[in-house]
Amino acid sequence: MKTVADYVRTIPDFPEPGIMFRDVTSVIQDADGLHLAIDELQKLAEDEEFDVIVGPESRGFIFGVPIAYNLKKSFVPVRKKGKLPCETIEQTYDLEYGTATIEMHKDAIKRGQKVIIVDDLIATGGTIEAIIKLVEQLGGEVVKIIFLMELEGLKGREKLKGYDIASVVAYPGK
Repeated sequence: MKTVADYVRTIPDFPEPGIMFRDVTSVIQDADGLHLAIDELQKLAEDEEFDVIVGPESRGFIFGVPIAYNLKKSFVPVRKKGKLPCETIEQTYDLEYGTATIEMHKDAIKRGQKVIIVDDLIATGGTIEAIIKLVEQLGGEVVKIIFLMELEGLKGREKLKGYDIASVVAYPGK
């Protein structure tokens, strides 16, 4: 029986020498791979008591929405600045070369709601750290963060200490 890792295409030396790029598109373009990925992520969430799934664009949408649907929970999108139509809150965070700003609707999370964050990959943890700040600013409680893949060598878990983090596939390098 195949695992999610069997569907992940690895591209050496991309985007720079020494990097082993783990390509999620090879997982989602295969019907069996997509089904397996969603099932495995959902297993990480189903025993949690929670109200809403939050996911960043775009791959957090791909994996978060079907899990929210299957578990009869709501889904809250986190988008790049300027993409959401109603009143928003925003968080700026550091990238390798510069900064990025993400937003969430101001009414997306109700005070006291329990939240699971879903994304495809944890690398340095910067995006998820920014999402946690948005959720907590609105009074939500992050009860779990789940990823399809984890690049352990980039130490993203260290940035997210104190949170329950799980990943389907973990790679030791970058």
